[in-house]
Amino acid sequence: MLGLAGVVRTSAPPPFAHRLQEAPVPARSHPDAPLPRPRPRRRRAVVAALAVASLTGLMSGPAHAGGDSGPDGGGGPHGPADPALRRGLQALVDTPGGPPGAIAVLTVDGRSEVYRAGTSQLGTGRPPRTTDHMRIASTAKAFSGSVALQLTERGALGLDDTIGRRLPELPAAWHRVTLRQLLNHTSGLPDYTEDPTFIAELTADPRRHFDSRRLLDYVAGDPLRFRPGSAYRYSNSDNIAVALMAEAATGRRYEKLLGDLVYRPLGLHDTSLPQGYRLPTPYLHGYAVDPPGAPEDVSTVLGASGVWASGGIVSTPRDLGAFIRGYAGGLGLGPAVRKQQLTFVAGSSEPAGPGRNKAGLAVFSYATRCGTVYGHTGNFPGYTQLAAATKDGKRSLTVSLTSQVNSATNPRLLATLRELQEDFVCRLLDRRKPDGAY
Repeated sequence: MLGLAGVVRTSAPPPFAHRLQEAPVPARSHPDAPLPRPRPRRRRAVVAALAVASLTGLMSGPAHAGGDSGPDGGGGPHGPADPALRRGLQALVDTPGGPPGAIAVLTVDGRSEVYRAGTSQLGTGRPPRTTDHMRIASTAKAFSGSVALQLTERGALGLDDTIGRRLPELPAAWHRVTLRQLLNHTSGLPDYTEDPTFIAELTADPRRHFDSRRLLDYVAGDPLRFRPGSAYRYSNSDNIAVALMAEAATGRRYEKLLGDLVYRPLGLHDTSLPQGYRLPTPYLHGYAVDPPGAPEDVSTVLGASGVWASGGIVSTPRDLGAFIRGYAGGLGLGPAVRKQQLTFVAGSSEPAGPGRNKAGLAVFSYATRCGTVYGHTGNFPGYTQLAAATKDGKRSLTVSLTSQVNSATNPRLLATLRELQEDFVCRLLDRRKPDGAY
């Protein structure tokens, strides 16, 4: 993830050698920055530097509930929108350092209940909508999992297929790593987003066009972090390798596989994997937030080619909900592959989701006080995401924020967010206490 910090650059590796999508946003060097507007070149440079620092890791309107006119539909899965959840989302936006905007969508059997707070773009007062595009960050890893598991179901791939078999050009030390280990982050692959050369190149040009299929070259000389299968460690390299294995097995580009195996079957008309920095309109503007400075718009500061299958997908709340219902619900998977998908090891998503987290194959279980849902989280400069659904795929929840919140950038706000996410899960599962609370 990229945040926006100072413009000073040195020849030494920057201190933010964190995960590309989970790293902190350093303090801004210009606390009196104006609200987003066309900036001179120097202002754009400041924003870009801040975004890079975070990658390698306020006006707000009233909260709204119910459907947008048109595509969102109306009403909700449990009758009138819950006022406590509405207040909770608004309080998150109103918190110092909170996101300028937030939207949560609960869907049950095709009926959606929409909660929103703040704005989709500072200075406009326009509330977030379910058809607004946004960067879904590491939630994109679940998409690579869907591709891999569907190819496994079809016999084109096997979960015990190794890097050595499918990608023999990669370092020999990695050859024994299996597809299963890549999908549940027990591979031991070094994380390319922590590599000093990658970070330096990204810092020099945040919109740099990387060769997405050569991202693992940055760590090709590094040993495995541990013996494959012996430990859990989240790595952005894992899902790059997953996409490359899918391409090697089929002879088709990963983007084409996404369209054929995921987008079309699930009716995802507003989801894509771009290479550049632009976003389709309309979109949720993402911000780097660091009071007392004004939020900086970082929506288009970074190109997506440097994250690719690990975090480059752009979607909408509506599409993201449809995807997670399909993936968590096992759509297209037979019993054997489905059992493997939902075999879990100790490990949290990044950032951690609600309740107790465990890692399956490109999906996490979130065991809350009201029950368990399955999904993925993610964050990227300007965006934080949760997408989760029930095992039967009939109920889904997405929570999207327009700032990056994780244990490094704002641990207190993350704790508050996780509590609110759990409340939304309870609403989704209709587990209300006798006093009406969740």
